Amino acid sequence: GKTPRINGDDYATPDGTNVRDYVHVADIAAAHVVAAQRLAAGDPIEPAYNLGSRNGLSVREIMDAMARVTGIPFTPEVGPRRAGDPDRIVATGELAARDLDWRMRYTLDEMVRTGWEARSAAAAS
Repeated sequence: GKTPRINGDDYATPDGTNVRDYVHVADIAAAHVVAAQRLAAGDPIEPAYNLGSRNGLSVREIMDAMARVTGIPFTPEVGPRRAGDPDRIVATGELAARDLDWRMRYTLDEMVRTGWEARSAAAAS
């Protein structure tokens, strides 16, 4: 019921909002399943993997998708940036792609839609 907030719009990014890797929970789960299967089979795997898109999405892109997918128009509040918050943080996912069949299977709109559906279902129960 609150207006979403963007923490800073003066970052060195195309739209001024910071860029992060947003990954669907099902994509994260799929990578964990493959890792567990490889471990159970005795196959070697890395001690850690980064799961990322290589490009990331801006906070403004996320906000725009939220309004588009939910059909709820809003203008996010823009506050000051948080201290120490970097412009961009993304991962390549190269090792995970090599070893765990990692790839982003969900688009931005699909991520928002499934999250919205889960939230709506939880609120209805």
